Amino acid sequence: MTFSAKILRWYDANKRNLPWRSTVNPYNIWLSEIMLQQTRVAQGTPYYLKFVENFPTVKHLAAASEEEILKLWQGLGYYSRARNLHATAKIVTNQFDGQFPDTYKELLKLKGVGDYTASAIASISFNLPEPVVDGNVYRVLSRYFGVSLPINSTEGIKYFKTLAREVMNVKNIRDYNQGIMEFGAIQCVPSSPDCTICPLSASCVALRDDKVKELPVKIKKTKVRDRFFNYLVLLGGNDHSLLKQRTGKGIWQNLYEFPLIESEAAITNVDVQTELEQYGILDQKFEFYKFNEEVIVHKLSHQHLKTHFWIVTLEGDVPNGVSFQEIDKFPVPVLVADFIKTFKF
Repeated sequence: MTFSAKILRWYDANKRNLPWRSTVNPYNIWLSEIMLQQTRVAQGTPYYLKFVENFPTVKHLAAASEEEILKLWQGLGYYSRARNLHATAKIVTNQFDGQFPDTYKELLKLKGVGDYTASAIASISFNLPEPVVDGNVYRVLSRYFGVSLPINSTEGIKYFKTLAREVMNVKNIRDYNQGIMEFGAIQCVPSSPDCTICPLSASCVALRDDKVKELPVKIKKTKVRDRFFNYLVLLGGNDHSLLKQRTGKGIWQNLYEFPLIESEAAITNVDVQTELEQYGILDQKFEFYKFNEEVIVHKLSHQHLKTHFWIVTLEGDVPNGVSFQEIDKFPVPVLVADFIKTFKF
């Protein structure tokens, strides 16, 4: 039995009942694939269901505001995915009358759609013989064929794409692609896979050579950078606080947060008072204190945000503030959302 036949047989017996598997509609497939980039299925599924409920078609998604989309996306991370999702929804709606392109090359032109996502949509929605290569597929192919090329090197990416095309099942590409991804997700897992029940064990090179733990090979990540975040939570006498929208190309673009002091190290009360001068409140009485004595470390892919929240209580009003009742309606980073939930305005 061939490699692809074994994958198909395993998938038929073991596939999970996931909501996007009940359709081949490219909108649903695209939505699920974007959400599951860098996100576990268990975490992404509730978001998928929430988006489908609120935006049942790509036209509904295109008509939504960016703030609506970012709010629904809140907590899923990598927010550029949400912004790209919105941009592509508008392109598909305005340029293609709500119909997704039905070729790999045209799908690849959509914002936020790379090789993997274009291949997934092309094969699952349109039954085109395009191989998918995601983290799960890299792992399965690397171990089974004993390939030690780094999966995140230029040479490795090209090699694995070619290999994936050679071993794919063209006649049943839709199930095969889903099957090999599923196999990597629940059978050939990153740590301590149960090779005793694996249908590929008899011919797996990594198992034969005792290299399951060593494969796949990946070039080491960029060094993690520490950043010091200090949020000023203004509490006005009129039950208003202040939120500011992040701009620029850094993390959390267009999300809202409390006024931020970013520093090279932990800051003092003097630093806080100096920062408060720009908010026009020094002509009124105020008090401030550190809400969390222990630093909150919020971990992102290449950076750790060492965070303190400073509570600033004002006798008067907060200029250009937001009422306490409205704060939880704004799309904010999960770090800020967790604070809002804990503080209970």
